[in-house]
Amino acid sequence: MSKTIVPLLDNTQAAFISQGVSINIATRDRFSMPTITRALACRVSPDQRQVTLFLSAARAARLLENIAHNGMIAVVFSQPSTHRTLQLKGEDAHRVALQDDDYAIIPASTASFVTELTAIGHGLGFSRTIVAHNDSLIAVKFTPGTIFDQTPGPDAGRQLNR
Repeated sequence: MSKTIVPLLDNTQAAFISQGVSINIATRDRFSMPTITRALACRVSPDQRQVTLFLSAARAARLLENIAHNGMIAVVFSQPSTHRTLQLKGEDAHRVALQDDDYAIIPASTASFVTELTAIGHGLGFSRTIVAHNDSLIAVKFTPGTIFDQTPGPDAGRQLNR
């Protein structure tokens, strides 16, 4: 009898990371030196088992080297107005091709993030600069193995389980 695997992300978490939030990716090289890169948007797979991140190719060279070496990735999704933050970690990160639908997700997500930033008092120019990209885009997919609540407060760092 096959065992049903429950996705790590629930519906609320999948919706949260898919909206216009700040997305920062951390990887490490073979010497455990970190690299941090900002992502523009993400897509959660329909079964909620995988997350695909979209980022500027020019900013991703070290990240791609690191995931090719070890596949390890940590991604922080944070909503600036509330500081609600989730961290996902995975061990199978790899580059994938963008799908046609992804090209609609990216501007929608970045526009939502700009709205989020301007609503809390950041200027429009600053907010647009944070998500600006004038080069080609790449996609990195991974399977979250652990998820943590990183919202500041007494539960920060707590591992979340389904």
